[in-house]
Amino acid sequence: MKKYNGFEPKVSRGAREVLPAGGYVAKVVSAKVEENDWGERLVIAFDICEGDWREFFKKDFDGNTNEDKRWRGVYRASIPTDDGSEKDGWKKRTMNNVIGSFEASNDGYHWDWDEKKLKNKIVGVLFRNKEWEMNGRTGWTTECCALTSADNIRDGKFKMPKDKPLEGSSSTPPASSQFVEAEDSGDLPF
Repeated sequence: MKKYNGFEPKVSRGAREVLPAGGYVAKVVSAKVEENDWGERLVIAFDICEGDWREFFKKDFDGNTNEDKRWRGVYRASIPTDDGSEKDGWKKRTMNNVIGSFEASNDGYHWDWDEKKLKNKIVGVLFRNKEWEMNGRTGWTTECCALTSADNIRDGKFKMPKDKPLEGSSSTPPASSQFVEAEDSGDLPF
Protein backbone atom coordinates (compact mmCIF):
# COMPACT_ATOMS: atom_id res chain seq x y z
CA MET A 1 0.00 0.00 0.00
CA LYS A 2 1.27 3.42 -0.90
CA LYS A 3 1.53 6.09 1.82
CA TYR A 4 -0.82 9.01 1.21
CA ASN A 5 -0.71 12.66 2.25
CA GLY A 6 -2.67 13.61 5.34
CA PHE A 7 -2.28 10.25 7.07
CA GLU A 8 -3.28 10.53 10.71
CA PRO A 9 -4.51 7.45 12.59
CA LYS A 10 -7.90 8.09 14.22
CA VAL A 11 -10.30 5.85 16.05
CA SER A 12 -13.98 6.37 15.35
CA ARG A 13 -16.08 6.81 18.44
CA GLY A 14 -18.83 4.88 16.68
CA ALA A 15 -22.40 5.93 16.21
CA ARG A 16 -23.79 8.69 18.38
CA GLU A 17 -25.87 7.85 21.41
CA VAL A 18 -29.55 8.74 21.16
CA LEU A 19 -31.52 10.13 24.08
CA PRO A 20 -34.40 7.69 24.73
CA ALA A 21 -37.93 8.88 24.02
CA GLY A 22 -39.53 10.30 27.15
CA GLY A 23 -39.76 13.37 29.33
CA TYR A 24 -36.83 15.32 30.77
CA VAL A 25 -36.23 18.47 32.80
CA ALA A 26 -34.01 20.82 30.81
CA LYS A 27 -32.26 24.16 31.25
CA VAL A 28 -32.12 26.68 28.41
CA VAL A 29 -28.62 27.57 27.19
CA SER A 30 -29.78 29.94 24.43
CA ALA A 31 -32.96 31.33 22.87
CA LYS A 32 -33.26 33.40 19.72
CA VAL A 33 -35.64 34.30 16.93
CA GLU A 34 -34.55 32.91 13.58
CA GLU A 35 -35.92 34.24 10.29
CA ASN A 36 -36.47 32.00 7.27
CA ASP A 37 -37.98 32.60 3.86
CA TRP A 38 -41.27 31.17 5.18
CA GLY A 39 -41.39 33.11 8.47
CA GLU A 40 -39.88 33.37 11.93
CA ARG A 41 -39.40 30.76 14.61
CA LEU A 42 -38.27 30.70 18.19
CA VAL A 43 -35.20 28.48 18.55
CA ILE A 44 -34.51 27.22 22.08
CA ALA A 45 -31.26 25.34 22.78
CA PHE A 46 -31.23 23.37 26.02
CA ASP A 47 -29.54 20.61 27.95
CA ILE A 48 -30.92 18.02 30.32
CA CYS A 49 -30.35 19.29 33.87
CA GLU A 50 -31.73 16.50 36.09
CA GLY A 51 -31.47 12.73 36.29
CA ASP A 52 -29.34 10.10 34.61
CA TRP A 53 -29.15 11.98 31.30
CA ARG A 54 -27.88 15.25 32.83
CA GLU A 55 -25.67 17.25 30.39
CA PHE A 56 -26.40 14.76 27.61
CA PHE A 57 -26.16 17.35 24.82
CA LYS A 58 -23.00 18.99 26.18
CA LYS A 59 -21.28 15.59 26.35
CA ASP A 60 -22.51 14.78 22.85
CA PHE A 61 -21.24 18.12 21.50
CA ASP A 62 -17.88 17.94 23.27
CA GLY A 63 -17.34 14.35 22.10
CA ASN A 64 -18.18 15.05 18.47
CA THR A 65 -15.02 15.43 16.38
CA ASN A 66 -16.77 16.34 13.11
CA GLU A 67 -15.89 19.72 11.65
CA ASP A 68 -19.56 20.65 11.30
CA LYS A 69 -20.62 19.55 14.78
CA ARG A 70 -23.97 20.83 15.97
CA TRP A 71 -25.86 21.17 19.24
CA ARG A 72 -28.67 18.60 19.18
CA GLY A 73 -30.73 19.79 22.17
CA VAL A 74 -33.00 22.16 20.26
CA TYR A 75 -36.71 22.95 20.15
CA ARG A 76 -38.15 25.14 17.38
CA ALA A 77 -41.57 26.80 17.40
CA SER A 78 -42.98 28.83 14.52
CA ILE A 79 -43.98 32.36 15.51
CA PRO A 80 -47.59 33.30 14.70
CA THR A 81 -48.18 35.90 11.99
CA ASP A 82 -51.78 36.91 12.88
CA ASP A 83 -52.93 36.12 9.33
CA GLY A 84 -56.09 34.34 10.53
CA SER A 85 -55.22 31.05 8.84
CA GLU A 86 -55.76 27.62 10.36
CA LYS A 87 -51.98 27.13 10.33
CA ASP A 88 -51.53 30.36 12.28
CA GLY A 89 -54.06 29.11 14.84
CA TRP A 90 -51.89 26.01 15.30
CA LYS A 91 -48.79 28.21 15.71
CA LYS A 92 -50.58 30.27 18.38
CA ARG A 93 -51.63 27.17 20.34
CA THR A 94 -48.07 25.85 20.19
CA MET A 95 -46.51 29.16 21.27
CA ASN A 96 -49.08 29.55 24.08
CA ASN A 97 -48.03 26.11 25.35
CA VAL A 98 -44.32 27.00 25.09
CA ILE A 99 -44.73 30.18 27.13
CA GLY A 100 -47.13 28.55 29.59
CA SER A 101 -44.63 25.74 30.15
CA PHE A 102 -41.89 28.24 31.00
CA GLU A 103 -44.11 30.26 33.32
CA ALA A 104 -45.26 27.10 35.13
CA SER A 105 -41.66 25.84 35.49
CA ASN A 106 -40.05 29.03 36.84
CA ASP A 107 -41.57 30.66 39.94
CA GLY A 108 -42.19 34.36 39.39
CA TYR A 109 -41.33 34.29 35.69
CA HIS A 110 -43.74 36.06 33.35
CA TRP A 111 -43.22 36.28 29.60
CA ASP A 112 -42.35 39.83 28.49
CA TRP A 113 -41.65 39.17 24.77
CA ASP A 114 -37.86 39.06 25.26
CA GLU A 115 -36.78 35.58 24.18
CA LYS A 116 -33.21 36.11 25.45
CA LYS A 117 -34.58 36.05 29.03
CA LEU A 118 -35.40 32.36 28.57
CA LYS A 119 -31.68 31.58 29.04
CA ASN A 120 -31.10 29.63 32.28
CA LYS A 121 -34.84 28.94 32.70
CA ILE A 122 -35.96 25.35 33.16
CA VAL A 123 -38.73 23.57 31.30
CA GLY A 124 -39.99 20.05 30.65
CA VAL A 125 -39.08 18.61 27.25
CA LEU A 126 -40.76 15.65 25.55
CA PHE A 127 -38.87 13.46 23.11
CA ARG A 128 -40.46 11.10 20.61
CA ASN A 129 -38.99 8.50 18.30
CA LYS A 130 -38.57 9.79 14.75
CA GLU A 131 -37.56 7.84 11.67
CA TRP A 132 -35.08 9.57 9.35
CA GLU A 133 -33.91 9.10 5.78
CA MET A 134 -30.69 10.43 4.29
CA ASN A 135 -28.88 9.38 1.12
CA GLY A 136 -31.02 6.26 0.81
CA ARG A 137 -30.41 5.14 4.41
CA THR A 138 -33.02 5.13 7.15
CA GLY A 139 -33.01 4.72 10.89
CA TRP A 140 -34.52 5.95 14.11
CA THR A 141 -33.52 8.78 16.42
CA THR A 142 -35.40 10.95 18.88
CA GLU A 143 -36.48 14.57 18.62
CA CYS A 144 -37.83 17.15 21.02
CA CYS A 145 -41.42 17.61 19.90
CA ALA A 146 -43.14 19.44 22.76
CA LEU A 147 -42.62 21.35 25.99
CA THR A 148 -44.44 20.99 29.31
CA SER A 149 -43.86 22.06 32.88
CA ALA A 150 -40.84 20.70 34.72
CA ASP A 151 -43.18 19.46 37.48
CA ASN A 152 -45.20 17.41 34.97
CA ILE A 153 -41.97 15.62 34.06
CA ARG A 154 -40.87 15.16 37.68
CA ASP A 155 -44.30 13.83 38.66
CA GLY A 156 -44.64 11.61 35.58
CA LYS A 157 -47.81 13.48 34.56
CA PHE A 158 -47.24 13.63 30.82
CA LYS A 159 -48.44 11.67 27.83
CA MET A 160 -45.75 10.07 25.70
CA PRO A 161 -45.71 11.58 22.22
CA LYS A 162 -46.51 9.21 19.35
CA ASP A 163 -43.64 7.88 17.25
CA LYS A 164 -43.14 9.65 13.91
CA PRO A 165 -42.30 7.14 11.15
CA LEU A 166 -41.53 8.26 7.60
CA GLU A 167 -44.62 8.60 5.42
CA GLY A 168 -45.64 5.14 4.20
CA SER A 169 -43.11 3.38 6.43
CA SER A 170 -43.98 0.24 8.36
CA SER A 171 -40.75 0.34 10.37
CA THR A 172 -40.92 0.47 14.16
CA PRO A 173 -38.37 2.08 16.49
CA PRO A 174 -35.99 -0.02 18.56
CA ALA A 175 -37.40 -0.87 21.99
CA SER A 176 -34.51 0.51 24.03
CA SER A 177 -31.83 3.18 24.01
CA GLN A 178 -29.82 2.80 20.85
CA PHE A 179 -26.84 4.16 19.00
CA VAL A 180 -27.50 5.48 15.51
CA GLU A 181 -26.11 7.97 13.08
CA ALA A 182 -28.67 10.69 12.54
CA GLU A 183 -28.98 14.00 10.82
CA ASP A 184 -28.03 16.89 13.12
CA SER A 185 -30.80 19.29 14.09
CA GLY A 186 -29.07 22.65 13.74
CA ASP A 187 -26.04 24.79 14.28
CA LEU A 188 -24.73 25.51 17.74
CA PRO A 189 -27.04 28.37 18.67
CA PHE A 190 -24.90 30.20 21.22
